[in-house]
Amino acid sequence: MTATTVRALIEEQAARRPEAVYALSTEGGSPLHYAELAQGCRRVAAVLRQHGAKPGDTVSLVMPNGLQTLRLLLGAMHGGLCVNPVNLLSQPEQMRYVLAHSDCRLVCVAPEWEERVRAMLQGLERPVSLMVVEPDAAALPEEGEAPAPGDDPAPAPEDPALLMYTSGTTGMPKGVMLSQRNLAANAQAISAEHGLGPADRVLAVLPLYHINAFAVTMLAPLAHGGSLAMPSKFSAGRFWEQAATAGCSWINVVPTMISYLLEGDRPPATQTAGLRFCRSASAALPPEHHRAFEQMFGIGIVETMGLTETAAPSFSNPMDPAKRKLGSVGRASGCEARVIDQQLAEVPDGTTGELAIRGPNVMLGYYKNDDATRASFTPDGWLRTGDLGHRDADGFFFVTGRIKELIIKGGENIAPREIDEALLAHPAVRDAAAVGVPDRHYGQEIGACVILREGSTCTEEDLRAYCARALGRYKAPGHYRFVDELPRGPSGKVQRLKLLPYFE
Repeated sequence: MTATTVRALIEEQAARRPEAVYALSTEGGSPLHYAELAQGCRRVAAVLRQHGAKPGDTVSLVMPNGLQTLRLLLGAMHGGLCVNPVNLLSQPEQMRYVLAHSDCRLVCVAPEWEERVRAMLQGLERPVSLMVVEPDAAALPEEGEAPAPGDDPAPAPEDPALLMYTSGTTGMPKGVMLSQRNLAANAQAISAEHGLGPADRVLAVLPLYHINAFAVTMLAPLAHGGSLAMPSKFSAGRFWEQAATAGCSWINVVPTMISYLLEGDRPPATQTAGLRFCRSASAALPPEHHRAFEQMFGIGIVETMGLTETAAPSFSNPMDPAKRKLGSVGRASGCEARVIDQQLAEVPDGTTGELAIRGPNVMLGYYKNDDATRASFTPDGWLRTGDLGHRDADGFFFVTGRIKELIIKGGENIAPREIDEALLAHPAVRDAAAVGVPDRHYGQEIGACVILREGSTCTEEDLRAYCARALGRYKAPGHYRFVDELPRGPSGKVQRLKLLPYFE
């Protein structure tokens, strides 16, 4: 029988392999076994109830990664609560907005965030409890004194389990509501797509307040009985040693991390020998970086893509390297996908349009935002992703950019990613991103922000000449800015509209 709730995933694994490890910290300490996880989820739910959180209520977390953060998230969902992991990279006004808008009844906060969060909660029109929790503590405060956990009614598959706010690149973030069924379905789809089993362990370097880490590194192991090894944060210098020491068989990263790893030294073969694949997600991976990574580390990359609104991955390349397509996000995974035009009609293969998705992983809607929910779905129930791209004859999807980030120069549509990839092929360029800059003649001109490799002596004139050859005069950027970093969301996606101030 297929599990349709997070609670069912946990209980099934606890019954099948109680002594197997579910999670461990790369910094040492006791691992968390499946039987302990299931028992601990009941104790966590009992503590949360002591703080006034009832089934159906929302509990917010302002906490970095740690095994206790993991227990809190899973224990709350197991007990029928809805979790709201807050993005620690949010601007203060965005974080305050999320805590107010989410209707949370309890906030679990790491000690270093307590003072800031208390200030944010002042002035709210509802009572909100605060519980200070060390992310790597052995137990929750008061866990030992909490009443003996009973067997609470199990949450229904349709019950909201996760309220996760999008990064809010334009205006305030939207709260994506995902059900127990959404999360369980995607955990099982990820496990099946990558052929994962009980022997597989993933290095969990992405923050749990992002949908990728939440769905792929935390929930997917519950579907296949595998495990995760959790560092407190990503470190390019310690990455390979951590993966090897923890006995990981796969890694789950975003393109920014791949870029940092490529800048480092090649690790000894003993540190990469046990890794059977690298999974890249959340943003398009430049083909140049894809090739360089596989050549440098000898590990194949499976490129995938998804949204918060689809509980993470909706597309994946095949596990067989011979069947993957460089530059493609892969085929639909665990759902259906199509490409539609502005009239919402499906377009032929090879035609650029908006990617649309339908399936058991698609969100319930946006919290307290019926207008945005309606605008995000076609009348026949397909989620409009806002991503531009096409499908080829083999069913592989290629994403060329976001609709709102499309550069329209003199009436011609230009995908920013095409400009990025041309620049990334230049040996002196470590990273680059293009954006449409207002222009009185063309409507928009192309602006490019470029990060050079250390020690390189590339000039703007060099890049102009190179881009004229690589892209042609019309698509070559009209403006160049050399920068130290690119604004990125928690998933590693470049927030292109935040590049515009460089060109003012």
